[in-house]
Amino acid sequence: KGRSCCQLLRRQKFHLLCVSLRRPRTCTVPLVPASQKFLVKTFFRRFTKMAGEPPPKKVTAAKTIGTHNGTFHCDEALACFLLKQLPAYEDANIVRSRDSAVLSTCDIVVDVGGVYDPATNRFDHHQRTFLETMHSLNESKKWTTKLSSAGLVYAHFGREVIARVLGWKLDDPNVEKIYDKVYENFMEEIDAIDNGVKMFDEEPRYRICTNLSARVAHLNPPWNEPNPNPDERFQKALKLTGEEFLDRVRSYATIWMPARDLVFNAIQQRQKVDGLGSVVTFSSGCCPWKDHLLELEEELGIPGEVKFVLYQDENKAWRVQGVPPSLGSFDCRVFLPKKWCGLRDKELSDTSGIEGCVFVHSNGFIGGNKTREGALQMAVHTLKGVE
Repeated sequence: KGRSCCQLLRRQKFHLLCVSLRRPRTCTVPLVPASQKFLVKTFFRRFTKMAGEPPPKKVTAAKTIGTHNGTFHCDEALACFLLKQLPAYEDANIVRSRDSAVLSTCDIVVDVGGVYDPATNRFDHHQRTFLETMHSLNESKKWTTKLSSAGLVYAHFGREVIARVLGWKLDDPNVEKIYDKVYENFMEEIDAIDNGVKMFDEEPRYRICTNLSARVAHLNPPWNEPNPNPDERFQKALKLTGEEFLDRVRSYATIWMPARDLVFNAIQQRQKVDGLGSVVTFSSGCCPWKDHLLELEEELGIPGEVKFVLYQDENKAWRVQGVPPSLGSFDCRVFLPKKWCGLRDKELSDTSGIEGCVFVHSNGFIGGNKTREGALQMAVHTLKGVE
């Protein structure tokens, strides 16, 4: 009788459903004193309302990405950006420190700590024992440049980043093609520069000071800035590297990849062009063709067979261009005749005996004609001379 309302409710739990202002014969709940009836009604209304509501969401602490403080570089800025493209780290805070106690609390650490261990999410490359390359981590990859923190993160998470950026499935075979293309034409340069790997053995005739790594370096606070804010500047580096990475990925997906089908079809039709299969024509204009052509030749078992490509330029004239023996080479499998080199218009047409000639470059790797037929004649004439 002296029990409080709360004690009664705790004891009877859900039997409150049986409680009413008038005690039914079958009810086993003790009669509630009149002074407590209002409290019971109020609690009952609140209890039933709360029962239909979803439980409150658990608040979890944001993950942390650790990297070093002080002077920042392109590789750790890009590594942090890549990680923040992943669902697991998109809301992560970036902690910049060299204090091992601080870094030990981070969920993932890049470019500091002296440890490379994917199992514990540690991705440093400065330790003496570190010799990893794309090839050492995956023997199917050809690149042997020592990896920086950016390259390490890309090697382990790059496919997932690309698939998420493009909205593709991770098992889409084109993800792997873009993964390779981005490493060869974007990531490897960053790895090499950060690790001090020279492009060639001889001394360069000039310096390149406008690459991405150099532009990130310029974002560091000047030595004589009175009140520097290095973390704010690091965020600018994150934004710069990220924008260039995203631009490259999307460009390869929307411009470079579609060109592959065009090049493949041109190779398949090459016998109809000159009867020998040595010339391919891109009827819908020029496209990124060199690496596609060289790769497809290998896949089709015809390496080195295509000597010239024909395509229409922006002025609706036609170009004839020699195919390089390898990507990045300034050499050609076959050059246009030396006696044509440097000539233009009527002088070139008179010398070659081909109407409509526009020009031939001074080193003979490319020429132009007003018509497709004229450009084809320039290629065929050259090939016959070689034979």
